[in-house]
Amino acid sequence: MDWTEKYRPKTLDDVIGNPGAVNTLRQWAESWNSGIPAMRAVVLIGTPGIGKTTSAEALARDMGWSIVEMNASDQRTGQAIEDIAIRGSKFNTFSDDGSYLDTGKGQRKLIVLDEADNFFGNVDRGAIPVITKLIKETLQPVILIVNDYYELSRKCSAAKTNTLQITFQRPKVPSVVKALNKIAANEGVTVDPEAMAIIAEKANGDMRAAVRNLEALCLGNDHVTAEMAEGISARDKRNDMYALMSAIFRSPDAMKARRVMLDTDTDPGEMELWVDENLPYEYLDRGDLVRGYEKLSRADIYLGRVMRRQYYGFWSYAGDMMSAGVNTARMSNRYSHDRLHFPSYLSKMSRSKTARTLRKSVCLKLAVYLHTSTRRVDLDVLPYIKQLAANEEEMRLVMTK
Repeated sequence: MDWTEKYRPKTLDDVIGNPGAVNTLRQWAESWNSGIPAMRAVVLIGTPGIGKTTSAEALARDMGWSIVEMNASDQRTGQAIEDIAIRGSKFNTFSDDGSYLDTGKGQRKLIVLDEADNFFGNVDRGAIPVITKLIKETLQPVILIVNDYYELSRKCSAAKTNTLQITFQRPKVPSVVKALNKIAANEGVTVDPEAMAIIAEKANGDMRAAVRNLEALCLGNDHVTAEMAEGISARDKRNDMYALMSAIFRSPDAMKARRVMLDTDTDPGEMELWVDENLPYEYLDRGDLVRGYEKLSRADIYLGRVMRRQYYGFWSYAGDMMSAGVNTARMSNRYSHDRLHFPSYLSKMSRSKTARTLRKSVCLKLAVYLHTSTRRVDLDVLPYIKQLAANEEEMRLVMTK
């Protein structure tokens, strides 16, 4: 059995990394015990693999609710949603085990519409008006699950004004490691702590990907080492960054650029590298380029204040300048239609990782012998040591020993 299904959280208490979102979801569900709440529907927002659908299913188990689920693989025309979701949300019905659900006695059925932001033309014709009706008139709890909330709210205004929005964040590495350790122990497999940390880091907050990587490494092995974990590929988050750069440089909507920035899992320092790399390629008009760099330089000032004052509230100002600010700097209709660029600085740092790791190791060893800091060794000692080693073979042998 696939480990992602075998160890899927059964209750909300088992969902990792999002205690605030889980508590809000639970409170909304419990409000149905007192009748129909003001917000009849909830929108769960977040990137794939972080537990949105799992949380909805766990909530149904915790509350003793049956569940009606529609996802992107189903036919989701207006008529199909009307037949399944609307009727299920308005009338007494039967549970999965055949028992009668009397809503008058608090027995309910949870309506879940997964990937509710993905509706395409004639394929899902008539879906949006029916979803609006479902949100406003449902007599049963409804959960809409989306990756891109902006895309849903743009098409369906009721999703913005008549729902409770709950955002799920990517779980942090320690939370992922803790969950993976439980799975490994249950499967009777030992995993080196370094290996477990590598698996969690390369999953980039995608719990589903982390579990699958662990399962792949454990197949035919009773012990997983760090060397084995290094072989797995990292979950690439550059698609998020490419979408963000496209929203900043090529969208006429500054607020959309800001929303995409808030939904993208990145820090302001990395975002600054991406904007700096792409700005001269994207803004072809000289005035746009000057104004864009003015906004970027203002963002850099805020980031500098963060470092000096240790006040991270300036991050929000920097993010606004790099997203909405740079977006509004373009006053002409001229921008590039070429591919977006990955930051060259990050590429160079990636290629030099081995050399930098070796340099850090040498500095640490010299610092221990010289009773000083690694920074002092790097600045004042290592250049002379390198020169001595380059010129004298005997010196190299003594140093190596």
